[in-house]
Amino acid sequence: MPISFEKSHLAEIQRHGEATYPQECCGFLLGRAEADRRIVQQIRAAPNMRTDSPQNRYEISPKDYLRMDREARERGLEIIGFYHSHPDHPARPSAFDLENAWPGLVYVILTVNRGKAGAITAWVLSDDRSKFLPEEFANAADLKNFQF
Repeated sequence: MPISFEKSHLAEIQRHGEATYPQECCGFLLGRAEADRRIVQQIRAAPNMRTDSPQNRYEISPKDYLRMDREARERGLEIIGFYHSHPDHPARPSAFDLENAWPGLVYVILTVNRGKAGAITAWVLSDDRSKFLPEEFANAADLKNFQF
C-alpha cells in the first residue's frame, strides 16, 4: 500500500537527520490508512534514547510511544509508522531494524552522508517477518527534489 507525504514532511525528516548527525534521528509518522494508501499528516520527532550506540541504533521510549499514541488518537490520527536516519550508511533496513520492526507499520529511512541528507526510502515488514519490502511513495512525482 503506497504512502503519501507532503514535501514539508520529508523536508522535516531531512532537517532532523542533519541536525542529529552523526547520531540517528527518529520519530513518528502520524496519519491515516485508506483503502489504497497511507497518508502521512504529521511528523513528530522523538528523542533517540540509545546511549550505547546512537550513531547506528535508535530507540523510542515506551513513554514517548504511549504519549504520541494518545495525542494522535485525540486528533483522529494513528501512528502509521516511524522514521529514522542512517548516518553515513544507505537508506535500507539493517538487521537490527528487521529484528525490531512491527508488522503493519511503515519504516522510513533517511541516509545522511557527512551531515547532508540524501536518499529517503520507505519499507514494510513482510507478513512472515523475514524481510522488509520496499514501499512506494504514492505521490513521488510531486516530490521532485527528493532522492528515493
